[in-house]
Amino acid sequence: MTTLEGRPNTALVVIDVQNEVVGGAYRADEVVERIGGLVARARAEGVPVVWVQHSDEGLVAGTPEWEYVAALAHPDSEPTVHKHYGDAFEGTELEEVLAGAGVGRLVVAGAETDACIRSTIHGAFARGYDVTLVGDAHTAGDKSAWGAPPTPAVIAHTNLYWSFQSAPGRTAAVTDAADVTF
Repeated sequence: MTTLEGRPNTALVVIDVQNEVVGGAYRADEVVERIGGLVARARAEGVPVVWVQHSDEGLVAGTPEWEYVAALAHPDSEPTVHKHYGDAFEGTELEEVLAGAGVGRLVVAGAETDACIRSTIHGAFARGYDVTLVGDAHTAGDKSAWGAPPTPAVIAHTNLYWSFQSAPGRTAAVTDAADVTF
């Protein structure tokens, strides 16, 4: 029910599943495996897969830490959006990629729950997209040393509040990977 006219399609958006970002993240192997399953299903159903890759002064483009995890190698035929901010729409061509594919609904998975995932789902929703967060396919590293709750609580809270998100003409949802429909 997106507010974006003429954009009936869905895309799977995989955010920042990079070596440095998910190295040591909560249940990273399980999350990567679920994302791999989602990618395979999206491809089988002809659903666009869009990869988002972060870089900044601490995560330098072209380094091994910046690379996507080996388990999620992707072909050049699938777009990779390079970003420098939490919200994958800010300063990138993500909107153009999605518009070109007629996409008005996003299924989102990846990392980090309390940073780039949260920023991007809010950014997409504010821009008129329907947004489904894959509740068991996002993760984050432990930030409790800086006063954050334990990572499982961060993930659970994000899933909870996103399941109640609402705005005119848009839908927000949280769905486990096994239950995602494209």
